[in-house]
Amino acid sequence: MQVERGLQVLNVEVVGDAYSIAANYLRRTGAIADTLATHERLLQIIVQMFERGEFNRLRLANRAIAKFEATEPV
Repeated sequence: MQVERGLQVLNVEVVGDAYSIAANYLRRTGAIADTLATHERLLQIIVQMFERGEFNRLRLANRAIAKFEATEPV
């Protein structure tokens, strides 16, 4: 499914799958709370990478995890 966001088209499936992969990993490691609520900072990281041209689900998830862990507030 594609959704227009401004003038860009956002593939919800790719972003959603990447978010699911990254959030599942981060929940298991304890980096984010184990809730059903969307972690906004993680989603924002994934959307920004997608908008910059990264469309591979697994690569998006892995890079988002790395960026999230590197910039995690203490």
